[in-house]
Amino acid sequence: MGHPVTTNPIIIMLINMTVVFIVLVSLSYLIRLIHYVDPTAKKEEKKTEAPAVASPPPAPVAAPAPVIDEGIPEETIAVIFAAIASYGYSASSIHAIHPVYNRTWEHSGRYGHQNY
Repeated sequence: MGHPVTTNPIIIMLINMTVVFIVLVSLSYLIRLIHYVDPTAKKEEKKTEAPAVASPPPAPVAAPAPVIDEGIPEETIAVIFAAIASYGYSASSIHAIHPVYNRTWEHSGRYGHQNY
């Protein structure tokens, strides 16, 4: 009585895979049943009335042009606009483009020479 029915690993694998797939198919049908019986789903009401004439959409408000400092090449501005557009923002999100003057490398070189 304490001996297993089979010791063949292939038969054990087939039995286990069969059980797993039966459970997965059962869950699939259960999910479909829940979607079919779902009481919280909003029901669509069919309207037979003639559609009303829709007014044209309002004209888009022109965004103010961004302030761009002189001396910035047009290629750089195009790259900045493309990078911002790749994040999903529009050109109206840009308010100003101006270079940030960072003197870190200049100071780093001066401080580096002071240590010698």
